[in-house]
Amino acid sequence: MAEHKHGSMDISEQEKTFDGFMRWSIRVAVASIGIIIFLAIFNS
Repeated sequence: MAEHKHGSMDISEQEKTFDGFMRWSIRVAVASIGIIIFLAIFNS
C-alpha cells in the first residue's frame, strides 16, 4: 500500500472548481440582495 505524502496531490482542478463556485455564489448573492432592495423600494 502506497504511503500518502502531504501536499503531493495535484489540486488544480479542485481549485478551479472552487473558484467557479465562489464566483457564482457571489453573483447569486448580489443579485438576490438587489432584487430584495428593488422589491422593498417599489412595494406599494
